[in-house]
Amino acid sequence: MVSGQGGQTAGPGDRSQAAARPVSHGSVARPVPPAPIRPRQNNPGSAGSAPVDETGLFGWLSPADMTALKSRMERRTVPRGTVLFEEGGTSDRLYLVEAGKIKLTHAAADGRENLLSVLGPNQMFGELSVFDPGPRSARASAVVDSVVLAMADADLFPLLADRPDLARGLLRQLAHRLRRSNHTVADLIFSDVPGRVAKALLDLADRFGRPGRSGLRVTHDLTQEELAQLVGASRETVNKALADFAHRGWLSLEQRSVTLLDVERLRRRAG
Repeated sequence: MVSGQGGQTAGPGDRSQAAARPVSHGSVARPVPPAPIRPRQNNPGSAGSAPVDETGLFGWLSPADMTALKSRMERRTVPRGTVLFEEGGTSDRLYLVEAGKIKLTHAAADGRENLLSVLGPNQMFGELSVFDPGPRSARASAVVDSVVLAMADADLFPLLADRPDLARGLLRQLAHRLRRSNHTVADLIFSDVPGRVAKALLDLADRFGRPGRSGLRVTHDLTQEELAQLVGASRETVNKALADFAHRGWLSLEQRSVTLLDVERLRRRAG
């Protein structure tokens, strides 16, 4: 397997051979200790399908834990536009995106839909109703053809009790989600719209960006209205900010995608 630092560690067969092979230290033969198994790290900016053992939640589990986990998870193919659950509905399932994109939306009192977040491979959703039983706080649907992994609380809770490392990983994911929510609220208060647009593009690039001929191509698959909802501003104001960035040579715009030409300038604008 590949280590989190980019180097290689011995596989199971290699470690057993290494342990049996003596190394000479003068006249004393000492066995070589087996190489440690290290967690895998995801490649930021990559897109597409991510195997379950490379997810942010489960990437550092032992092979035995991975086998136990996979036996409890259900893989589901979700065509574009399919609704996984409705806001206000009830469910006891936690989901992980394996491939594609899932959007979470909230319906306003006047019936308008507001985009809360777009999730890609390795990201978890639906956990609130698992740990705090109650109505779903958002609607989840597929932006593109996607694959998700699902686990019911009846299968999850015994696994967490038996494997504390898994429980700690889940808590880290929840803490990350809370920290992200705090940052979003702060941005709405203290950042102007162009700054929020730049930050949203960089966030999308981290998850869906791929190196292209002229820059980092980000296929976000969002409409202009959805992108504006994600930023928390009107469509006209967001389009004005995008046009200004394009005029400055920081990016180029395409239908439901953008190519970032000057990431450093966008980072500075995002603050």
